[in-house]
Amino acid sequence: MAWADDVPFEAIQFQFGLDESAVIRFMKQSLKAGSFRLWRRRVEGRGAKHQRRLAVR
Repeated sequence: MAWADDVPFEAIQFQFGLDESAVIRFMKQSLKAGSFRLWRRRVEGRGAKHQRRLAVR
């Protein structure tokens, strides 16, 4: 789920109980160094990896 660009960190936390920092640690341990760097560049600052919060009126 973390590898996909369209799955937000909040969905991963809801399903697996891992917050964003835990997902990053997991990906760092699981991927080769170069793959991790590519993934971090892709994910860093990406709005799609964070759900938008709806304003409650």
